[in-house]
Formats: sequence, structure tokens, C-alpha cells
Amino acid sequence: MGELGPEGEAGNTYSLRPGFQRRFKSSTVKECIHAILKEKLTNVQYIPEEMPQLTKSLSEMIKDRLKDEGFDRYKMVVQVVIGEQRGEGVNMAARCFWDADTDSYAHDVFMNDSLFCVVAAFGCFYY
Repeated sequence: MGELGPEGEAGNTYSLRPGFQRRFKSSTVKECIHAILKEKLTNVQYIPEEMPQLTKSLSEMIKDRLKDEGFDRYKMVVQVVIGEQRGEGVNMAARCFWDADTDSYAHDVFMNDSLFCVVAAFGCFYY
């Protein structure tokens, strides 16, 4: 516990849970992901040699945007998968060990005539 200051307020205090305003909000994260994917992929054609760099740049853009949203004390993990659109189905799964009270994730899917993109963003609160 922190010491009390001259006005009776707590000094250094340590929080094991984020405040309501600082919680990872899946809806906000999904909106950020959707906006970036729409902006960056709308007219992009699937060219296999260009996809590794595109996935890396998209994941960095999304991570930077999420940092700007103010999710203090959250570690962000952003996974981007891009594939060629052939009319086939794809199943993806993720499994994580985390605190269900503080940690969460959001995902979004983007498709155009040439490619599909699946993004999952995981926010893990650290103490």
C-alpha cells in the first residue's frame, strides 16, 4: 500500500486492474482494425511476393493505432493473415492463457475480389 500524502491522498499505489476508461474495449479495437483494413486494402491485388511486407506493415499500423487509443499497461499482440480469394472457406482458431477480467481480443475480416485478410488483436494487461 502507498503512504498517505499531506492532504490524506494516497501516494504510490499499485493497481491490479485497469480503470474502466483504460480497459481494452473490443468494439473500439474492431473499429480501428476495420478502418485501417478498408483504407489500405480496398484496391489491393493479391501478389504473393508482396504479402509478407504488407502483413508486417498492417500489423505495425494497427498496433501503433491501438497504442494511440490509450490502453495503458496493455501489451498488444496483432496477428494479420492474408490469403488469395478463391471462394474457399478458411477456419482459424486461437487459444490463450489469460485473465478474463482484464484481457480481451477483437478481430475483423476484410475481403475484396483478389484477397482476404483476417486480423486478430489481443490486449493483455500487465501489472
